[in-house]
Amino acid sequence: MVMRKLFIAATLSLATLASASDSGVYSYRAQRSFDNGKFAKGYSQLEKALLASRKESDLLSEGRVLIAMVQIRTMSLDLDLADSLLSIVRESELDDNTKVQLAKTKMALMNARGKFKEAASTCNGTDTKVVKEADENTQAAFFGECAIAKAATRDDAGAQESLKMAGKRSDKKGGFYAFTAARMADLTGNSEADSLYKVALDKAIKANKPYNAATALYYRSMLKTTSKKEAEDLKLRCKNAFELMGLPNNAKRCGK
Repeated sequence: MVMRKLFIAATLSLATLASASDSGVYSYRAQRSFDNGKFAKGYSQLEKALLASRKESDLLSEGRVLIAMVQIRTMSLDLDLADSLLSIVRESELDDNTKVQLAKTKMALMNARGKFKEAASTCNGTDTKVVKEADENTQAAFFGECAIAKAATRDDAGAQESLKMAGKRSDKKGGFYAFTAARMADLTGNSEADSLYKVALDKAIKANKPYNAATALYYRSMLKTTSKKEAEDLKLRCKNAFELMGLPNNAKRCGK
């Protein structure tokens, strides 16, 4: 499954853009760049894809590219810019699959801002029939954000159900499932968070996913159960990785 390659499903909307059109070509190149941890290059290619989609007068492709741009800005902690890009997505022009991607993207941004109640509300307010029609990757990413939001708002039953739904649509042995479970444990103070982050980190390293690995390092460093000495080492590794990826906001957060 594609989810074996990603445990933070940031650019799923790009998968549906692969085509012979200019916007499709640039989007494909952007996905390859992000997979290799080349964020500046990938984002530049997304900007070209956005211009191409507008030249093609294709509002669906434009929406997908904008959603991908929001996802990347959320990952790079440029949250205000992510909000501004989100505001210009024309939801009425999206197909059902992309509407679910949009809902997932909104939740990811809310979760990044700590607005877990709003994210949980978005999850609960999304038409279940539409979600069921989305592809498995999109559903897995959607339910993953639902699980995190519901865990943070102490909706334990809802969080576990969402995690179960995410697991059914992804590889439970993959990093995505482990990372989602780790975030849930972390947000609820469960002692299993550290071991789950270690699993996610190991899988990210083996899959050569530098962003995912650095993110796991950051969250491990912030756990109360992590010793001061180990936390300092984890933060240094995290900072170095993000700096080399060209993500200054992430590096700064690790350097605190």
